Amino acid sequence: MSLPPCFADRREAGQYLGRRLAELGYARPASGDAPLVLALPRGGVPVAHEVALALHGTLDILLVRKIGAPGYPELALGAVVEGDASGHGPHTVINEDPWARRAVESGAFDAERGRQLGEICRRQQRYRQGRPVVAMAGRCVIVVDDGVATGATMRAALDAARAAGAARIVAAVPVGSSEGLDKLREVADEVVCLNTPASFGAVGAFYLDFSQTSDDEAMALLRAAACASVLPPVATRPRGEPAFRAGPLAP
Repeated sequence: MSLPPCFADRREAGQYLGRRLAELGYARPASGDAPLVLALPRGGVPVAHEVALALHGTLDILLVRKIGAPGYPELALGAVVEGDASGHGPHTVINEDPWARRAVESGAFDAERGRQLGEICRRQQRYRQGRPVVAMAGRCVIVVDDGVATGATMRAALDAARAAGAARIVAAVPVGSSEGLDKLREVADEVVCLNTPASFGAVGAFYLDFSQTSDDEAMALLRAAACASVLPPVATRPRGEPAFRAGPLAP
């Protein structure tokens, strides 16, 4: 599959990624469970929307929040991931470094974890009217984002999927750094990345349009995917062909 030097936007990246995953056999079989495609919001939602359409999968989001150091929020001590409908979670990941250990001992980690859980609850209300993520136990779970730099957030999401009993866990991104992807391979059953450049700066450098995804856009895509889930599988289309719509396309 030939790839463009840069993706036009997240949705085009998702079309290419969905096509690759379908080639690898992740599309829903004629009889069998649909794969569960989990987007990391907000940027991962447009990508995952196209992936779910290509695979005829179930689309949902997985809320992950970084736990930052007191006074230095950019320094990640770990992350907390929302629980699923089976009662698994919330799942907490603590980094293995001196900063994180000191924060745990002082109680600062738990305090910040509580604040981030509050933000997760707020976003659950915003995106899903408070319901938890679809149960992952026994399912093929494909976690999707718009790219991987350090891999910390995606790694936490994969850990949570493993703890929730997912039968197979796939990390899928259009672009990623080799270091970040190596972290994901420690947890995922398979890592699918379309572009792993030798020189990686920032995820946005590989998109022509990397404007921020709004809450309203993300929620609209989730609603569209819910409507499209009753349709037969739709093939992804690369650049130059008609764009995806949440509905059947002519062959």
